Amino acid sequence: MKIAKMFFAVALIVAVGQVVKGYDGHDHSQEGPQPSKREQLRAAVQEICPVSGERLGEHGPPIKVAIGDQGQHVYFCCQACLKGKIDPQHWAKIHANFASAQRMCPVMGKPLPQNPKWTIVDGQVIYICCPSCSKKLAADPEPYLRKLDGFYTASLQAKQARR
Repeated sequence: MKIAKMFFAVALIVAVGQVVKGYDGHDHSQEGPQPSKREQLRAAVQEICPVSGERLGEHGPPIKVAIGDQGQHVYFCCQACLKGKIDPQHWAKIHANFASAQRMCPVMGKPLPQNPKWTIVDGQVIYICCPSCSKKLAADPEPYLRKLDGFYTASLQAKQARR
């Protein structure tokens, strides 16, 4: 419940006070650089647009944007949503999707606690089991980002197998 309240508070701050900017300022609605495998994983795990709540990819390739003071990267479904406000319920669902797909602390390899701590690295929210993991993550993020990619891949594969 505390996580839901935290995400709701963050969503309200973002929705009310932050301007959403295209990550690199370009229109990627039809053509543009191909997203990296890591970006594709993040968009697949995010699953929905924070503004419309629609599945990413239904209106063309997702658009990567940086929001908030820490530059968290999320994906929007279309150019029109770049002008909209983030819906707190969609925002909470997105964070629940990331936490569920991650399941484990990438630093300690332990299951995430009920109310995990989190940090943003390379624009990505990463859930951790304790504050000391944040320091380890910041000191050398790439190995942990690769672990996170593995968690996301496994989660997406399991979801696909259930279908």
